[in-house]
Amino acid sequence: MSDGPILSIRGLTKRFGGTVAVQAVAAEIQRGELVSFVGPSGCGKTTLLRLVGGFLRPDAGVVHIESEDITSLPPNLRPTAMVFQNYALFPHLSVAENIGYALTIRHYPKAEITRRVAELLDLVQLQGLGNRRPAQLSGGQQQRVALARALSLQPKVLLLDEPLSNLDAGLRVQMRGEIKRLQQELTLTVVFVTHDQEEAMSLSDRILVMNTGRVLQAGTPAEVYERPASAFVARFIGGANFLEGILGNGHPGPHQVETTAGRLAIRTEVPGLAQGARVHLVIRPEAIRLQPQVNGVGPNRLHGRVEAAMYTGALIRYTVGVGDLSLTVDQADPRHSAAFREGDAVTVLLPDDPHILPAP
Repeated sequence: MSDGPILSIRGLTKRFGGTVAVQAVAAEIQRGELVSFVGPSGCGKTTLLRLVGGFLRPDAGVVHIESEDITSLPPNLRPTAMVFQNYALFPHLSVAENIGYALTIRHYPKAEITRRVAELLDLVQLQGLGNRRPAQLSGGQQQRVALARALSLQPKVLLLDEPLSNLDAGLRVQMRGEIKRLQQELTLTVVFVTHDQEEAMSLSDRILVMNTGRVLQAGTPAEVYERPASAFVARFIGGANFLEGILGNGHPGPHQVETTAGRLAIRTEVPGLAQGARVHLVIRPEAIRLQPQVNGVGPNRLHGRVEAAMYTGALIRYTVGVGDLSLTVDQADPRHSAAFREGDAVTVLLPDDPHILPAP
């Protein structure tokens, strides 16, 4: 067993005619990691997964599993298994037959297949449903069957292609927990593809954010959320407000940033940025506080007016006008905090530790 990464992707590139779907992607995934490739539709993430699974051949680059080059191997000869978005279950086979299909075509002994299928039905909590057909199951149960079938040959890397996208909101949350449970219980190495940033954040050990065929940033969910490498990443992972300004002196006190909304004091470290540099302050909606408007302003306290308020149950999302800016503000637990109405004058409290990006 190798001590290095279990999966290495090196310079993978795939073109469809004149379109570059995946461009020079490189990544290393450790044994037992759950890594998500996340990005908008058309960013190349599913193409990348199919390259790893052998369903597409790359125009350039290689795929290694445990230092073995598998780039030219077909899917059935790779130590990987894939769960597709539509599950791809055989409708004419029972649940047990679907789960044991790969074992059957590889001529495993019948007793071994029966034992293994029973273990997998227990693992995915579908005991007693082995004789049913897929059409007799709910969407969540069908997804469990697809997972069990993928696990039947004990793959070294499990590939999941947006497996939750066909489920309703409640089932998606439930199945996230099931996937994480299986991954931890079996120490699975999982490559997960999704366009849902919340899904990726809740499941992943690491996230790789993609756009236009490239990986823009890789890191833990906290690293990507708190220190996005670009405006695109900040907008895609969680949403953000951007305040453009000019960086002022930071010695001996906090930096001063002149923005169109006013002067802000920040204590964020800004290595590599000189006084006078144009910057973008990245401020998450939940980091801003609102108070009833009071006379006068202070450090990072601005006058604003509520332009819109959307109640979602867990929070109220406000749009607040501050000068010529519109800021998005999320206020959690609205039952136990002051609610503002459209048109209310408010004091906007901005944090003194925003993430800072150089302005383009």
